[in-house]
Amino acid sequence: MNALVSLDQMMVPVHLDGSRGHNRAAGRSQLAAADDRGAVLAWLARYSDSPATLASYRKEAERLMLWCILQRGAALSDLAHEDLLLYQRFLSDPQPIERWVTQAVQRPGRNSSLWRPFAGPLGASSQRQALSILNGMFSWLVEAGYLAGNPLALSRRKRRQAAPRVSRFLPEEHWNVVKAAIEAMPVSSERERLHASRCRWLFSLLYIGGLRVSEICSAGMDGFFSRRGADGRERWWLEITGKGEKTRLIPATAELMSELMRYRKAHGLSPLPLAGEVVPLLMTLISPIKPMARSAIHEVVKGVMRHAATQLRQGGAEFEAAATHLERASTHWIRHTAGSHLSEKADLKVVRDNLGHANISTTSIYLHTEDDARHDATAAVHQVGWRVP
Repeated sequence: MNALVSLDQMMVPVHLDGSRGHNRAAGRSQLAAADDRGAVLAWLARYSDSPATLASYRKEAERLMLWCILQRGAALSDLAHEDLLLYQRFLSDPQPIERWVTQAVQRPGRNSSLWRPFAGPLGASSQRQALSILNGMFSWLVEAGYLAGNPLALSRRKRRQAAPRVSRFLPEEHWNVVKAAIEAMPVSSERERLHASRCRWLFSLLYIGGLRVSEICSAGMDGFFSRRGADGRERWWLEITGKGEKTRLIPATAELMSELMRYRKAHGLSPLPLAGEVVPLLMTLISPIKPMARSAIHEVVKGVMRHAATQLRQGGAEFEAAATHLERASTHWIRHTAGSHLSEKADLKVVRDNLGHANISTTSIYLHTEDDARHDATAAVHQVGWRVP
């Protein structure tokens, strides 16, 4: 196999397929798979009911297998501890770039000849995440009787640090620039009108609802419903199935409902979802109407961020840092932005339940204002008091 292709399309040479790998277990395997690719696919199949997890795990397994075959010249089940040390260095600088890193402005599909497994070098936290996923994969393959040992088990474990405050979010002034960019989108053609409407609705879901991209992809408009509370008021809600197949209710505020009706009107639909209606929460622009794919949503958000950054740069050189920050922003940044902004105005339990956190400590990472206040209080009273010479 010389071409760089996704895991679905791999045709691995017999001498590299792992059927005779040095780390294969001697006893009877609990897997029907006879080679590494089949064993990895069996591991991934366990996550078929969780698309976001499946995509993340497949990406890491795919990267490793491609590196083994094309760069290391070894089967996955040939790898030793030292090989994984080399692989970690490779993650920090995947060379040659033309083979491993995508050069396209838009992310090509997995079946495209332009597809590459990396968008760029992985930072320290992304490397830890990748190796953690692979460690889980190797451990499962050992437990299944496919491998004799886990080559990552000998890796030095660094002490787990407490979760830092979220830094990947937009402060109010940057968020306002993004909103202005969306509101100023061209609407001359039908496609431009639908795209502008879609962007406004997508960012409403990400910010007002705090939704994950996987939740937007899998939800339908039939998740909206109203019920009368004990105080006699009628409120709208959006039922979402999130991580771990857990269901939660998102408050569909008057603003969110107004944006829903605006979006539906742009597509010629009734103001509110009808009984039995099957319409995705976020629609493609072309017929037949389908849910938008994760990659397409990411590209829409990136496009908005690039446009907002361009607008910001027109203000002068002093806005360069802010524009660069906007260009780095991703879809998940909007969810972090929602949590950060809401935590400044509402009880943490409200933020926790809206975002679907299992533990309030996860929600606490959005308390930026507490950090700022602590910084100011320390600076005001805590000094060495050196004499100026």
